[in-house]
Amino acid sequence: MSKRRLIDVLFLLIIFGLTVYYIFYGQDVDLQTLFEKICEADIRWLLLAVVAIIAHIFSESCVIHFLFKDIGIYTKRFTCFLYSCVGFFFCCITPSSTGGQPAQMFYMKKNKIPVSISSVVMMIITIAYKLVLVVVGLFLILFDHKFIDTYLKDIMFFFILGIVINVVFVGFMFLILFNQTVAKKLIRGVLYLLKKIHLLKKSEKLEKRIDNFLNSYTETARYLKSHVAIFIKALLITAFERFSYFFVTYFVYKSYGLSGSSMYVVVMLQCVISLSVDMLPLPGGMGITEVLFKRVYLPIFGPALLFPGMILSRSLTFYTELILCAVFTLFAHIYIGRFTKKEIEQMEAYHKDFSS
Repeated sequence: MSKRRLIDVLFLLIIFGLTVYYIFYGQDVDLQTLFEKICEADIRWLLLAVVAIIAHIFSESCVIHFLFKDIGIYTKRFTCFLYSCVGFFFCCITPSSTGGQPAQMFYMKKNKIPVSISSVVMMIITIAYKLVLVVVGLFLILFDHKFIDTYLKDIMFFFILGIVINVVFVGFMFLILFNQTVAKKLIRGVLYLLKKIHLLKKSEKLEKRIDNFLNSYTETARYLKSHVAIFIKALLITAFERFSYFFVTYFVYKSYGLSGSSMYVVVMLQCVISLSVDMLPLPGGMGITEVLFKRVYLPIFGPALLFPGMILSRSLTFYTELILCAVFTLFAHIYIGRFTKKEIEQMEAYHKDFSS
């Protein structure tokens, strides 16, 4: 294991330990009673939650396969599923989910897919992934003040912070794609400001790296401009992917036979939590997700079922996904990079067509 990966794992374990400490410290929680409450959940609804998690992972693989096919890359659906598992696994163990896409591109490169192509696909997926959250957040702000006033008072700071960060991120991504001149000026202005306040000494090398980074997305911009319908289709699949994840908490809610809150409320609260923690520098939003869950879902689950509901929801949305994707990532390490002669010939032909 590399030093970087060791640090990521240690950081994950520390955050996990602090999360467990926060959940139980100072709380009047009897572990035996908690375990009994967890066991009371209807397994049928929990199985639906597991299916939703699998659909969440599989949906991204569909987007990857769909985009590669449109570009002209021969890739098996199962291989795309492995790419997806690799991405989610490294997103789970790295702060702000920053390790997912570099790991995916690494395995794509092992399959002879050039970085110039994989970066286009990953950029589109990133924009779609963030854009879904932004659309939902803006929808609530513009059209559902009642929901915000009723359920989000205690977490308003995190909700607004999540929207602002994601809007800025998505906006900057589009700026990089469609107006690199303004993007470069903006970045240089930030670097100049950092130098003025002595947070940055030399910026020449950094500016060159940033220029190279921006130039690498020229192909993505060219592709999006000529494939708007393709991007919309990818966005719709991504919306299904994200809401598959959000529905897990609703299935946990129904597993206890609860019916006081609507599907809309339960699902949108999970969406708000995801929006609030999405860009925070914590692996899988660990720790802060539990804090927000306890605040917004207390009136939904009630005091007696809040803890077992939270444990089941997080076990499914994070730990089940982590373990499942870890298994397939291990398999990907063995499987990816081994080709038949037919696959190699088709990929080489497609790469030439794309380059031309």
